[in-house]
Amino acid sequence: MLGEAHAAGRLNEYLGKAEPAELVAGATRFGPPQGDPAIVPALKDDQVIGFVYLNSDFANATGYSGKPIQLLVGITPKGVVTGFKMVEHKEPIVLLGIPEKRVVDAVNKLIGADMDRVARGTAPAPQVDIVSGATVTVLVMGDSIVRSATKLIKGGWLGDQGRGAVAAAPQVKKTIDFGKGEIRDWETLVGDGSIRRLVLSIDDINRAFEKTGNAAAAAHPEEGDPDDTFIDLYVADVAVPAIGGSLLGEDGFKRLAGRLKRGQQALVVAGTGRYSFKGAAYVRGGIFDRVELIQDSNSIRFRDRDHTRLGSLEAEGAPRFPEIALFVLPADFSFDPTEPWVLQLLVQRVIGAKDKAWLTFDLGYTLPDGYIKREPVAAVQTAQSNPSPAATPGTPAAAPPEPAAGFAAEDEPLWMKIWRGNTVMIGITIAALGALTLIFFFQNSLVRRPKLYVWVRRGYLLFILVWLGWYANAQLSVVNVLTFANSLLTGFSWEYFLSAPLIFLLWASIAAGLLFWGRGPFCGWLCPFGALQELLNNIAQAVKIPQYRLPWGLHERLWPIKYIIFLGLFGMSLYSTALAEQLAEVEPFKTVIVLKFAREWPYVIYALTVLSAGLFVERFFCRYMCPLGAALAIPGRVRMFEWLRRWPECGTPCQRCAKECPVQAIHPEGHINVNECIYCMHCQELYFDDHRCPHQIQVRLKREKRDALSSPSMRSGGKGPNTIITAGGRPINLPPAAAITPPAT
Repeated sequence: MLGEAHAAGRLNEYLGKAEPAELVAGATRFGPPQGDPAIVPALKDDQVIGFVYLNSDFANATGYSGKPIQLLVGITPKGVVTGFKMVEHKEPIVLLGIPEKRVVDAVNKLIGADMDRVARGTAPAPQVDIVSGATVTVLVMGDSIVRSATKLIKGGWLGDQGRGAVAAAPQVKKTIDFGKGEIRDWETLVGDGSIRRLVLSIDDINRAFEKTGNAAAAAHPEEGDPDDTFIDLYVADVAVPAIGGSLLGEDGFKRLAGRLKRGQQALVVAGTGRYSFKGAAYVRGGIFDRVELIQDSNSIRFRDRDHTRLGSLEAEGAPRFPEIALFVLPADFSFDPTEPWVLQLLVQRVIGAKDKAWLTFDLGYTLPDGYIKREPVAAVQTAQSNPSPAATPGTPAAAPPEPAAGFAAEDEPLWMKIWRGNTVMIGITIAALGALTLIFFFQNSLVRRPKLYVWVRRGYLLFILVWLGWYANAQLSVVNVLTFANSLLTGFSWEYFLSAPLIFLLWASIAAGLLFWGRGPFCGWLCPFGALQELLNNIAQAVKIPQYRLPWGLHERLWPIKYIIFLGLFGMSLYSTALAEQLAEVEPFKTVIVLKFAREWPYVIYALTVLSAGLFVERFFCRYMCPLGAALAIPGRVRMFEWLRRWPECGTPCQRCAKECPVQAIHPEGHINVNECIYCMHCQELYFDDHRCPHQIQVRLKREKRDALSSPSMRSGGKGPNTIITAGGRPINLPPAAAITPPAT
């Protein structure tokens, strides 16, 4: 958690973008920040008539862009929302096409809502109006206002709950009982509440829209038999051993457990019926906008990086579902699996060319008591006194409310917990990077053994593809480069980059490798997508698929395409990182490696097209289209060493290496273009081969002649003193020794 001065500074940074009366009617100025996170009194004639706070300080506010939507929110001491103002966002939907005013107007419905009643459970949470094309943005804004306000009230800052005594500390500590892992069938899991279900018929949906009073929505009912299933939705917490082992199978649960960090949870969501709980937004922008996990004041919508598609459930008697998703909750999301939570389903209905109506349905989940272990704990007396009564109109500003317990910072940074929870994967990655370092430093010894070199390379690429790519999802992207550049401009933080250990280790190794070898170590050895291209091309050559080498003139003119793509993405990122991330889909990495082709057909067709081109032109995407390769080639020019050897004859006249280079990175003149070289070492294998390299062939022949002349035992009764018999029995007539000259090089 931020320190008090820092938290107050964050709020003050945004306060200058709003007038007091915009947030709390009648207010003339702001008072000094109070508490941590900070809130500020809204004053009229030195009397507190309300408070103003930053939504992201108290509740999740991550929008479509993956960054917080910053809102200043005004609220009365009794918990009634009086106003809000959007002061910062990175939402591409709002930046590109949908007016900000339209989005704000949709959320204005919350003004005047009594959040104290919501916090006490006597009134439902108010809903915002949906904006077609900006569903996620609007819902995040509305949810963050509702949940931040209720958190303030429940924490004793505002409302009637702020006037009561602080509840006694719980006498028991609840945790998941990991000792209970017996396998159960589907009916048992559903029967005891391990799996919770929400089933809605077409009639249920039509009636629900009719009750909203929205005539346009009621005029567009779902067609079909009223008793037909609209959606049959199931959810379960599979981080619980008994539930996860039953639904995922023993091996599947072990793999999941290996991914989860300490305390991290995972859910299985399965559905059938005409309505998809996944929708299509997650393949367009990486976010599932039809389901939301809610617990108290915290909420989250899952992104594609949290999602794994499952084909079936392993529990005996489990139905077949067309959609099954495994969602892993982010490690930094505050979630208590022993407390009740809700999976909220958003149902949309198209009522016009651009307009939609929507409703939400809650699927509540409470972990059965049989999975919970209760341990008595001693009551803890807190040093903090009961919070001061919430101010009422007319209360002097000198008596601001103090926060209740629960906002204390944790001693250990989050990134350290993440690293400690991934020690095995980190160890494997470091070992793989160490092995590659040894390969590079002892490359001459390796390439002198061509068969060993081929199998070492193919084995390493297979490991990178399967383990680092498909299993660990550590596929680097040009988005990482754009994010790093953006952070340098907007406020660099090591903690952000340290939160992904494998990605950090790869980037650190690449940075070191750029000084020694240029971009080759990543592009040729550490890129899972590059490994897939090369392995597929090896198979293509084995089955005699024709291989094409572009004419040098055309090949040289296609090189710049990837640099143009990178510069375009970089320039766009200076305007909008979110838009640049969407345009970065020119990389098929997410489709092929991270999501394993579990995307809508345009992405899959594009990825398959790129891979198909690589069957005929080796590493087609790497050569001409990869913006990440272009980004690495630019700093790669500063490398300090030349590790790839060349003979004087290379290029003039010999062209063997140039013709056999897998990516045509060797110019006809003989020099290697390090911007394009993937450091596959094939040219070094040829360099030392005295049966394929013309220079080495001449050296070998000269050596064999010299050895033959210096060995009297090889001479026999030939036609003359200068005739020798070779080991193969073939006579060779030699000129006098004095006349022998070495072959021209």
